[in-house]
Amino acid sequence: MRAHNSILFLGLAGLVLFLVGCDTQTASVDVEEVTSREKSFVGSDRCKQCHLEHYDSWKMTQHSRMLQDVQKNRDALVAEIDPKRIRNDLQKIEENLKIPSEDVLIPEVEEIRYTIGSQWKQRFVIEKDGVLYIAPIQYNVHTDRWVNYHEADWQERPWMVKCGGCHATGVDLEKRTLVEPGVGCEACHGKGSWHAALPKTQVFDKRRTIVNPAKLTAGVAAQICGSCHNRGQATQHESAGWPVGYEPGQALSRYYESTTYEAGDVKHVYANEFAKGHHQQYIDWVQSKHFTEGVTCVSCHYVHELGIPSTQFQTKRPGTQQCLNCHTMFNPNQAHSIHSFGNCLGCHMPRIAKSAESGDIRSHVFKALLPADTLRDSRIPNSCQTCHRHEDDDLEELQQKYDLLTVMPKPRGKVMQPVSRQTGETGETAETEPAEEPEQAENTED
Repeated sequence: MRAHNSILFLGLAGLVLFLVGCDTQTASVDVEEVTSREKSFVGSDRCKQCHLEHYDSWKMTQHSRMLQDVQKNRDALVAEIDPKRIRNDLQKIEENLKIPSEDVLIPEVEEIRYTIGSQWKQRFVIEKDGVLYIAPIQYNVHTDRWVNYHEADWQERPWMVKCGGCHATGVDLEKRTLVEPGVGCEACHGKGSWHAALPKTQVFDKRRTIVNPAKLTAGVAAQICGSCHNRGQATQHESAGWPVGYEPGQALSRYYESTTYEAGDVKHVYANEFAKGHHQQYIDWVQSKHFTEGVTCVSCHYVHELGIPSTQFQTKRPGTQQCLNCHTMFNPNQAHSIHSFGNCLGCHMPRIAKSAESGDIRSHVFKALLPADTLRDSRIPNSCQTCHRHEDDDLEELQQKYDLLTVMPKPRGKVMQPVSRQTGETGETAETEPAEEPEQAENTED
């Protein structure tokens, strides 16, 4: 009897679910009416209603913590705002300051609206006369010290114009507003109002209303990363440092022009066009073999994946293992004989760029820089001296050692003399007959 009741209950439950499903499928939304409205941002909290697992994985990334509201979460501060300690650290670098250390503004915690970053360094956004600015102090996380940041001209650099579009989602320069602090879902997938308005059952209409970078061509998808991991100038805004007007899936070059050494940017780019500063990866990558061969950002990095990120830098494998995932023909000869441990990153991704401290992030041109490069132009660093074992070595000696180690050895032993097929003696010059062709094997197949 119990078994009969259980079967009856399951049958009724199944019928209810079937009817509900049918009702949901028949309920549809007018796509033309929805897409006739102006497309707008809805925020990541709306996205998580349907994409909770992806939302949770995104929350584990630095993108979600790029900009944090201090007034809502004091724990966003990674260091105490201690004026005495900060002033003391600034005095240590007094000779590098453009104004006296005692004149550098140190904001109160109550004045700080947002924090920027938390992994390498942290900066602080404050408000003055209704405009947001980055305060002229910066905390460097790994070295636990306070340094200056545009201490003399910070009031001439409104944050939203200079940086806002890459630190927050849905920045509106005219209204001076933002939809969401941090690099949210819509920063990479585009405005989501149309997508959110359509039911799940309208699968094909719904997917047309949002950008999925995984379904774009590789070059276009990489430009989404390049819209912020870049340095340069907006082309459709007079003074913005980020691509104002750009939306994921569009051609980045219409909205942004990357900086170059050739154009005069000696502060952020080396003489060989390798980047000096942070958010530089796209500038480097477009100069690399990876770019020409179609190896893009997501070939090595994941943007968000389910579970806890396996590496600090969101690479699919740690360190050199990531390189060896593709470069399987690694041979310990010539240049690769120098370091038997095979550290690809040390030579091909030298730490020559700066996020917080000099040399704390790696080049993304994927090219080993030799001592000879520095000898030709002292403004260009080299891979060897980024290693602490060689930082003070003589460049010419380093290059000589490199040259010796990378020369293939000459063959050793006796030179074999040709043997005459007619006389069987060496050194004969008699012509030899061509070898007889082997007999054809009899075909035994039916």
